[in-house]
Amino acid sequence: MKERLNLTIDGTLLEAMKAYAAGKGMSVSELVESYFRQVTRPVQRQNILDLVDELETPEKEVKRGV
Repeated sequence: MKERLNLTIDGTLLEAMKAYAAGKGMSVSELVESYFRQVTRPVQRQNILDLVDELETPEKEVKRGV
């Protein structure tokens, strides 16, 4: 169920957020809800091996003998 929330925010910031949200194809409400979901989500720690797997593989330079 959706609830209403009344916020007081600087007018200049609100206009910037409206433009940002529109650029993302979202409403300001959707943007705020998305942010609230992110900051209230429990922190999920990653295993070091998972982090290593996400690294880009460097390109190897082939050196030829002189």
